Amino acid sequence: MGDALIALGGNVGEVRATFRKATTNILGMAQATLLARSSDYRTPPWGGLAQEPFINACIEVETGLDPHALLFTLHKIEKRFGRDRANEQRWGPRTLDLDLLAYDDAVIRQPDLTLPHPRLFERAFVLVPLNEIAPDRVIAGRSVKAVLAGLSTEGIERLPDAD
Repeated sequence: MGDALIALGGNVGEVRATFRKATTNILGMAQATLLARSSDYRTPPWGGLAQEPFINACIEVETGLDPHALLFTLHKIEKRFGRDRANEQRWGPRTLDLDLLAYDDAVIRQPDLTLPHPRLFERAFVLVPLNEIAPDRVIAGRSVKAVLAGLSTEGIERLPDAD
């Protein structure tokens, strides 16, 4: 069994409802147990495109899938919720974005999978929810809490718990 950290994001449709359904899909399709789930956060869009704010969250799961199979499963779930990675605008609007942030202490550098996620330490919109569930988690020799302390969290707002 592996311990995986997964980021959820989206800014099209009923994002928080999509997160609930996507998490159920992840647990079922990845043979996973939910260990932790962050709050949802409203965050400014990344990449300089004019678009609606995003909602972001993170989950920690224990899964029987290896990292490659888990990433394949996450992409399959994104597609189920309307994401078309091949034809979308980079950093553009999306119904669901699932990023595999870390898997145990794995370091993988392959064309189809890089772990830890290559932009993890640049993204406060991921680190804020991740810090809520795993502040002391060390990834690539750095604690989530310490990395987040060096980033601006301007514009990131914790949302009230969903009904």
